[in-house]
Amino acid sequence: MLESRKKIVVIGAGPGGYPAAFLAADMGMDVTLIDPETNPGGVCLYHGCIPTKTLLHGAAIINEAAHSAEFGVIFNEPEIDHKKMVSKKNEVIKKLVTGLGHLTRQRGINYMQGYAKFLDNRNIEVSLKDGNIEKLTFDDVIIATGTRSMQLPFINMDSDRIMDSSNAMDLPDIPGSMLVIGGGYIGLELGTVYAALGTEVTVVDILPQLLPGADADLVRTFSMRARKIYSKILLQTKVVSVEADSDGVNVKMVDAAKKEIEQRFDKVLLTVGRTPNTDNLGLENTKIAIDDRGFIKVNPNRETDEAHIWAIGDVVGGAMLAHKATAEGKSAVRAINGDASVFSPKAIPAVLFTDPELTWVGITEAEARERGIDVAITKFNWAGSGRCLSLGRMDGLSKLIIEKSTDKVLGVGIVGPGAGELIAEGALIVEQGLTAAQLAHTIHPHPTLSETIMEAAEMYYGECTHQAPPKKR
Repeated sequence: MLESRKKIVVIGAGPGGYPAAFLAADMGMDVTLIDPETNPGGVCLYHGCIPTKTLLHGAAIINEAAHSAEFGVIFNEPEIDHKKMVSKKNEVIKKLVTGLGHLTRQRGINYMQGYAKFLDNRNIEVSLKDGNIEKLTFDDVIIATGTRSMQLPFINMDSDRIMDSSNAMDLPDIPGSMLVIGGGYIGLELGTVYAALGTEVTVVDILPQLLPGADADLVRTFSMRARKIYSKILLQTKVVSVEADSDGVNVKMVDAAKKEIEQRFDKVLLTVGRTPNTDNLGLENTKIAIDDRGFIKVNPNRETDEAHIWAIGDVVGGAMLAHKATAEGKSAVRAINGDASVFSPKAIPAVLFTDPELTWVGITEAEARERGIDVAITKFNWAGSGRCLSLGRMDGLSKLIIEKSTDKVLGVGIVGPGAGELIAEGALIVEQGLTAAQLAHTIHPHPTLSETIMEAAEMYYGECTHQAPPKKR
């Protein structure tokens, strides 16, 4: 008699949930995938990663056209059709979600469009979009419900002049001025899009630095160009009042010196963080624990306090990155399958897709100092790169954080055009525990931006070709 297939339910079909469901199906499990959307994709595909990158590409084309005169190629003032940009964004989304729907059916996955709720630790109730309710019994469950935009209690989101990240991507119009509240990934990326379209963008953040997870020197290099893109960047400044009327938005702020700032904008974009989708899941009917911010508590295997229920991605907190969620989902499925699997990566790259791009992986310099790790910091300034000069873009920096006792590269940071495509090499270096010597002795193609990483490693040994190195070790 054949052994019955393990029944696994995945709640949430974003970049954590659908790869987990696909792998489980590939391993021969009986898989049900539940999500309110018509097809898999989640916030990343419908309202996040993919649409923002599509719009950012449009912004990059506009910026490249402005930059082209330096190379003797002169365009007329570009005519911008923001409705066409939105149409292109929606076309990309449709193609991807349609493809994921096909792959779901191809794998024989039972896809349920609706909302799941735990009745107990072995049964789920699914409220389907068609109004019906179905009950499921499972062997294992993976919760991948993600997060949603955080709101501030004093801001009325009902006004069409106040936007969150989702409706901002629909480019309802191109305002003359806009305040972006929040200096993280989402705010800076969407601010870049609107600035390219002609909006005067002001960014405000309560912290002393944009992108608080990144090292200050990388952010400084990024900020040199960012201050030309955005109209203003207000740091250590708190928004205390936002009042919208039919013609605009009045905003009151207080800076670090307790000075009050009042300014009027056409639109306000709120991007102050994300809150987990753990309400209405019926977690109270299980032993699953959440922290004081609503994130699900898990062990290194991504198991909850119910040994057969797992949680992955944004809903467990930590780095809210699509690729982290994907890796966690696959790790959980392998553990469910009985394989030895613990989610313990050394390298999870983070990328800001602005102009210039800013990215890092592994330990940062600040983290190394906080943890008392004796490290050496080496940097290669892109002004010394022939490829950067040929592109007319010297606003870049490649940085390595190297453990002195072993010469291992513990972290890589890069800021500059195309940095997001370069960081994968950094992730490989950190994950595999490679040394600065191994990196320095790996031949990189010339002339490319990737050489800047190799030359940063050469700097550690005082043997850098295109930048005067420090005294030899």
